Amino acid sequence: MLSLFPEIRPYHEGRLPVSDGHTLFYEQSGDPHGLPVIVLHGGPGAGCQPMQRRFFDPRHYRIILFDQRGSGRSTPHASVTNNTTADLLNDIEALREHLKLENMVLFGGSFGSTQALLYAQRHPDRVAGIITRGVYLARQCDIDWYFGGGAAQIFPDAYAEFARHIPEDERHDVIAAYHRRLQGQDEIARLAAARAWGQFAARMRSLNDNNHMREQYMDPHRALSVARIANHYVTHQYFLKPNEVLDNAEKLGDIPGILVHGRYDIVSPLAAAWELQKRWPGSELQIIRGAGHVASEAPTVDALIRAGREMYRQLTKTLPDAAD
Repeated sequence: MLSLFPEIRPYHEGRLPVSDGHTLFYEQSGDPHGLPVIVLHGGPGAGCQPMQRRFFDPRHYRIILFDQRGSGRSTPHASVTNNTTADLLNDIEALREHLKLENMVLFGGSFGSTQALLYAQRHPDRVAGIITRGVYLARQCDIDWYFGGGAAQIFPDAYAEFARHIPEDERHDVIAAYHRRLQGQDEIARLAAARAWGQFAARMRSLNDNNHMREQYMDPHRALSVARIANHYVTHQYFLKPNEVLDNAEKLGDIPGILVHGRYDIVSPLAAAWELQKRWPGSELQIIRGAGHVASEAPTVDALIRAGREMYRQLTKTLPDAAD
């Protein structure tokens, strides 16, 4: 089983002003002349992580990470003003133009996969290939599943803890109840709600209780950006038309795609990737046994690294070194 590539440091970091007062943090590592890959983080609001550099062979890839609007080191922090899916897609295009990329591979997990698919549907000529992990179609049924639907049947203890933060007379709509607290002016209530939201997210993502992820969401900076921005997007149905990603899947055409999906993904059940693959001729679905939603589980790490190698082979018509 393959493991992550060794830790590397970026050779370049920068800030890119985009629209409406937002500025994006971005970084580049690996080979400056390699095959460019833009990593799209999920959340929304999670920010990029150093581990995400390590899914790609730095001898072959130009690895580009960035924090989306309001996330991580982008500013203004945790802002939901002028922060929609259309804005995120425009930001990907702005970054592509800024870095003078003719086209690139897109690598996205969870809501990052949503962005990758939507961007490719709008700009198919600028996307050389797509690798997804835990593909998320951002439909109303996906929201309903996660917030009190099927997921709560599998993790009733986690959902009960999540709902307990809200008074009983508001629990008929926990998303709206959290929205009032996360977008309100009471800083103590806002942070408490953010941490509760983050703890629920952490528990749902992994087959095993992920203490490291839960600790990350106790950090106020990270908790606020993830919870405020994710709640903002869920409240507005991700600013998408019903079933928009799947209904436009034919626009992906023959763009090569590798869909890596844990069989026991609770956040985004496998049926989503199954339906997408049927409508996207250029894609292949890899079902990972013994894996959930997160990228850090060993079987998923192995599959993603193999996907990166296979994508490089397909696009460059060369094979990685035999010793890799």
